[in-house]
Amino acid sequence: MKPVCDHCLLEFPEREEVRVEIAGRAHVFCCGGCRGVFELVHAEGLGAYYDTRRWEGPGAPVRPDGLEADLPAFREAVRHGEEGDEIEVYVDGIRCASCVWLNERLLSRTPGVTFARVNYATHRARVRWDPARAGLETVLGRIRAAGYLPKPWSDTEQAAAQRAEARDLLVRLGTAGFLASQLMIYQAALYAGYFQGIDAGTRRLMEWISLGLTLPVFFYAGAPFLRATASGLRHLRFNMDSLVVFGSGAALVYSVFQMLRGGEVYFDTAAMIPTLVLVGRFVEASAKGRASEAVARLARLAPREARRLARGAGGWEEPRSVPVAEIRPGDRLAVVPGELIPLDGTVVDGASEVDESLVTGESRPVAKAPGAAVIGGTVNGTGALVVEVTRVGKDTVLAGIVRAVEEAQVAKPRIQAVADRVVGVFVPAMLVLAAGTLVFWLARGAPVDRALMTGISVVVIACPCALGLATPIAVIVSTGLATQRGLLVKGGDVVERAGRVTVVLLDKTGTVTRGRPVLREVVVVDPALGREAALALAAAVESRSEHHVGRAIVEAARALPEAAVEVEGFRAVPGRGVVARVREMGGWPTPTSTPADAASILIGNRALLADHGVSLGADADARARGLEERGETVAFLAVRGAVAALLSVADVVRDEAPEAIARLRALGVRVALVSGDTQITTGAVAAALGVEAIAEASPVEKRAVVARRQAKGRRVLFAGDGINDAPALTQADVGAAMGRGTDVTMESADAVLVRDDLRLVAELVRLSRRTLAVIRQNVFWAFFYNAIAIPLAMAGLLHPIVAAGAMAASSLFVVLNSVRLRGALG
Repeated sequence: MKPVCDHCLLEFPEREEVRVEIAGRAHVFCCGGCRGVFELVHAEGLGAYYDTRRWEGPGAPVRPDGLEADLPAFREAVRHGEEGDEIEVYVDGIRCASCVWLNERLLSRTPGVTFARVNYATHRARVRWDPARAGLETVLGRIRAAGYLPKPWSDTEQAAAQRAEARDLLVRLGTAGFLASQLMIYQAALYAGYFQGIDAGTRRLMEWISLGLTLPVFFYAGAPFLRATASGLRHLRFNMDSLVVFGSGAALVYSVFQMLRGGEVYFDTAAMIPTLVLVGRFVEASAKGRASEAVARLARLAPREARRLARGAGGWEEPRSVPVAEIRPGDRLAVVPGELIPLDGTVVDGASEVDESLVTGESRPVAKAPGAAVIGGTVNGTGALVVEVTRVGKDTVLAGIVRAVEEAQVAKPRIQAVADRVVGVFVPAMLVLAAGTLVFWLARGAPVDRALMTGISVVVIACPCALGLATPIAVIVSTGLATQRGLLVKGGDVVERAGRVTVVLLDKTGTVTRGRPVLREVVVVDPALGREAALALAAAVESRSEHHVGRAIVEAARALPEAAVEVEGFRAVPGRGVVARVREMGGWPTPTSTPADAASILIGNRALLADHGVSLGADADARARGLEERGETVAFLAVRGAVAALLSVADVVRDEAPEAIARLRALGVRVALVSGDTQITTGAVAAALGVEAIAEASPVEKRAVVARRQAKGRRVLFAGDGINDAPALTQADVGAAMGRGTDVTMESADAVLVRDDLRLVAELVRLSRRTLAVIRQNVFWAFFYNAIAIPLAMAGLLHPIVAAGAMAASSLFVVLNSVRLRGALG
């Protein structure tokens, strides 16, 4: 007979068995993974699980043969990366913050799992594991073993689940509210009869009617609490629902006992506790839905079909409607006026204006012409476009934004760690405290009914729902608001760090400036050469260059006739400029030129001239320095060993830069400009903005600048857009990337300014500070409420109904205080 694994109960070949002694008993396992899980369960004090487990039911581990139908859907959702395999699943059955805490704890302690986060608002779990140490079945089994049901994640699944949850809560709340209101009439009559007298038959009738009204409230309206409590008891775990069930159940059982022996009944307490908690749950579910609407709106932007251009029988391109899932990079799509652009791409034909407000937050339509990039999910204006697809699926900008926002709602600030630790021990501690209160009052000689009501009050008032909601709701609301403004925050922890920022370092090129240099002036040095001729000649040579100065020169010469020259021997000299030779200069008016000549051309800085022995001359040098003092970059054009012209190029400061810096200063933040450009150019821009200048900084030096300020106790935010900014973005407490930055930059950053607006840096700090203040208010209220209410309940000063109302009110306060961020930051 084959051995059977003591953990998974599966048979396996004897040669693969793993034997180990645990707690003085010999055990056999099919693999090291089962042994590790078995040891972990015992280490957590949950060994009783193996005595009561069954293959059936939500608490059972997942058997491979039971997953055959669902595993393909899960496997398709697994992402394979350098850090391991990762999956996102919908966890059905999450009711409160304790459920989130339990799932995260069990998953994090699973051998091989390196990351586990559960979004309280969306019930979305993101789990990463080492495929060499764990598998997909292990992850799914761990969730099911905790009493929850994993399902393949999809936006429609999550939206349908949220709608179903809200609808179910509404029906249960309506039922409980109607029956409880009727119950209160009979209970009021009974209470009056206790004091003034009541006929025995009438009293018995009213008690039976009260019981009949209470049972549907307890067993139907309170079914979610009962299921969660039953699941927890199977694994010797308690959650917030346990407090509701124990409090309400104790009142119900005691009332039935009293009814049979002729004593006073408290059916109203048994019914009102779940009713009031359901009120809080319904409002909470509605708030979570509203808080997550930014993600939902973005997810709905992606169209399901696109018009792909394909050549017909006559050789003409004809649009054919196909599912977006069939589109591949390189396909050409036709986009008609008023239609959603299906995917990211580049315009190859047509001109229009595109509304990008829902993705970037930019309120004005953006002009698009051939060569312009477009974002999937944005709305085309009045012109027809032909777009060549560059990104599809999860690689699109829209998918990245949705993914980042959802991850931000999952990532937790450090302040939440305190609440998580409290939630983990709070419920069992309160049950012990309630039992102690009951014993204490009985020992003092109090009547059983009063002692029991006091203990029930402690159980009900202690529910730490407000503590579990304190941070998640505020983070969800703030990240949704940030997304609406065109600011992509990658985590709740980023909100906390940004709220403490004291110094902001701004990269110059592409961040404070437009990043698109323009030609400002052409100064002719050789009298025989006209301005247009000099510009046309320089553009002919620079057309082969990728440098931003060269592109500015070429762009400025577009309106001029092309120079009748042939460029040969082109060579770029890094950090210096370009070198080339030109022929056929018949149209170039120099006395020494002939059509057969091959003239040497230099376009670059002083170092390039020095390398080739070209003398600048005092007058040209003085004029060049005057331009440089204005913050402009000067390119020297030399022909046949003599300087012929100066071309000054300047990167224009953003229109919103002065206002952005003023807003940061108003927040008490110090601002400095960091650049790899020269001291003269950087200093000129910094002086115009009134900030400190740090020039000629390499990527490594930029990171060192950040580190030096951090060593002095400063909290640093660095904003940049280039690959050379990635080290500084990573080093900073908060890294912010401009929306048009490189992929490497945005991957290194904690926040992305999707709308290319520097004022969003100040908005990030302001929003984060306000959010952090709300989180602190929520956490304070949650602790303060329990610190005041629990002693009052223990002293017998709170009736269980009052306790239930106060508990629900505390949760509502936290939710409404978080939603208040919408008005405060609107």
